[in-house]
Amino acid sequence: MTERDDETRDVVVVGGGAAGLSAALTLARARRSVTVVDAGEPRNAPADGVHGLLGLEGTNPGELLARGRDEVVGYGGEILPGEVAGVSGVPDEFSVALRDGPVLRARRLLIATGLVDELPDIPGVREQWGHGVLHCPYCHGWEVRDRRIGVLGTDPMAFHKVMLFRQWSPDVVFFANGNPIEPQDRTTLNALDAQVVEGVISRLEIDGDELSGVRLDGGATVPVDAVVVSTRMVARTDVVAGIGISPTTHPAGAFIETDQFGATSVPGVWAAGNSSDIGAQVSNAAADGARAAQHINTDLIMKDLERAVSAAAADEGDN
Repeated sequence: MTERDDETRDVVVVGGGAAGLSAALTLARARRSVTVVDAGEPRNAPADGVHGLLGLEGTNPGELLARGRDEVVGYGGEILPGEVAGVSGVPDEFSVALRDGPVLRARRLLIATGLVDELPDIPGVREQWGHGVLHCPYCHGWEVRDRRIGVLGTDPMAFHKVMLFRQWSPDVVFFANGNPIEPQDRTTLNALDAQVVEGVISRLEIDGDELSGVRLDGGATVPVDAVVVSTRMVARTDVVAGIGISPTTHPAGAFIETDQFGATSVPGVWAAGNSSDIGAQVSNAAADGARAAQHINTDLIMKDLERAVSAAAADEGDN
């Protein structure tokens, strides 16, 4: 147990990804006592680099987070490795119980737990996730430009993925995976000049560490350099269920609803990053965390001012 374990922090941030660390940095620079609890399971860990992040293009995800942790600590913030088992309480009296660790007390909470990608159950997909298997053209499209890209038809969003990735390569193959293709969808595929493969997918072929093709049930292999999948993206909300936070379903997954400033429906609790925006890239998540932190800080200022005004009025009444 550290000296701070018995203190009531201004803010506990649950999750140490881009959103959580950006929020913690903003709060620490605002002279708030802030603790980040980080389970060490970032969504983008398999990726080679973070893309589309101005000034840090291509930075390794682990290196980016290490820099962020150092910055937070440099301004007096605290990073605690660990897993949150549950959250309870009300504003100014929240309790965050760590699995195999202390119970932290906080005035406000920020949920930045990110999400889980539910991958298609096809052999080879998980092994190549973040390398040969992709989902976001803005994250990885440039790296596979002009190459052979296969889109797996395991989800209704697959046709949308064909349309998007066709921007980066003229050689896009749609794998129907045995599913029927509606006439309007086939017209779209033809208009995009996308090859259509009708058979059921058996597995992805991997040569060494590289994806080499898509194997069909009949034994044929279609060569590709990259495969695109549509994942179901589900926010991690189990640990905050005890305070009334539940996920809102979406055609692409589930997320935590917030207002434009990141406040949830539970007083004193904010959410940022992929937990509240399942489509957010690292740049969006970091900005989201900073914005939420600014409003958390303002909320604390107003609460403290309200108390000070009440105390001053009470003193005047006594005199």
